[in-house]
Amino acid sequence: MAKTRLAVIGAGQFGKNHCRVVHESERAELCFVVDSDPARAREQASLYGAEPLTDAAELPGRIEAAIVAVPTTAHESVGRLLLEAGIDVLVEKPIAPDLAAADRLIAAAEHRGRILQVGHLERFNPAVLELRRRATLPLFFEIHRMNLFSPRSLDVDVVLDLMIHDVDIVLDLAEAEPQEIRAAGISILSDKVDIANVRLQFPNGCVANLTASRISTERIRKLRLFQPNQYLSLDYSRQDLAVFSVGEGRKIGFEQAKVTQAEPLKLQLDAFLDSVETRNSPKSSARSARLTLGCALAILDKIKVHSEVVTQTLVAGWKP
Repeated sequence: MAKTRLAVIGAGQFGKNHCRVVHESERAELCFVVDSDPARAREQASLYGAEPLTDAAELPGRIEAAIVAVPTTAHESVGRLLLEAGIDVLVEKPIAPDLAAADRLIAAAEHRGRILQVGHLERFNPAVLELRRRATLPLFFEIHRMNLFSPRSLDVDVVLDLMIHDVDIVLDLAEAEPQEIRAAGISILSDKVDIANVRLQFPNGCVANLTASRISTERIRKLRLFQPNQYLSLDYSRQDLAVFSVGEGRKIGFEQAKVTQAEPLKLQLDAFLDSVETRNSPKSSARSARLTLGCALAILDKIKVHSEVVTQTLVAGWKP
């Protein structure tokens, strides 16, 4: 079978990884690297024998699929240009900066019958895949995602930068939208929210507590899930899953789940290529990504309310 002709738009940190993974794939051919910075486009293109471009408008008619790794604010404009030209698209998360833009992207894909997959990468983490297989009735989540400080992605809040990964996993496992959201967050080193704590409650009583920070002293990626007679502890970074089960006589059994480690980015690309070839809806679909974005934006609204309370407290009498 002929390889899928593919372009990567955006040659920043995420784009570089996408270029490498496409180049290493036996199912895709990296034909073009597009970036508004000509030097950056040339640098990545030269590494993989691709052609550098500075404008995605030059792609229609020359490729079958594309990966969009530009800033979130440009997802709609770039994505719609490609979709309306009949090109299948994998766009980085979040799908768009707001729901209206997400809806226009989805409409473009559906109108042209194109695949639109969203890069919620943790769905393809092998440990998460095993967790999804074992999930029966999730009742409580405790999730921590901490990063060392980096100037990357400071144009968005920590909720859209980091926490959205875990929001997506929780929504997928809970198979529902939250009926109540409580959230608090503060800005420390940027003018955006750098630390956030969130509580989601679902119609069936399931509760998820999520904490995200990008000014931590260590890198942490952990999820704990409680369900009837079971506690599952997942480490995203190590790609491992520990399972504790309550048996007869309240005896505790332990199992280290068998997880075959793999690079999630490669698994994500394979899933995208599967959809391109079969025309089946992608695992991380645009509509599920819209639900995740809607929840993340609702969290930010709750954080804004909390921030206003904190501001009043500071004005009322805080002294350095």
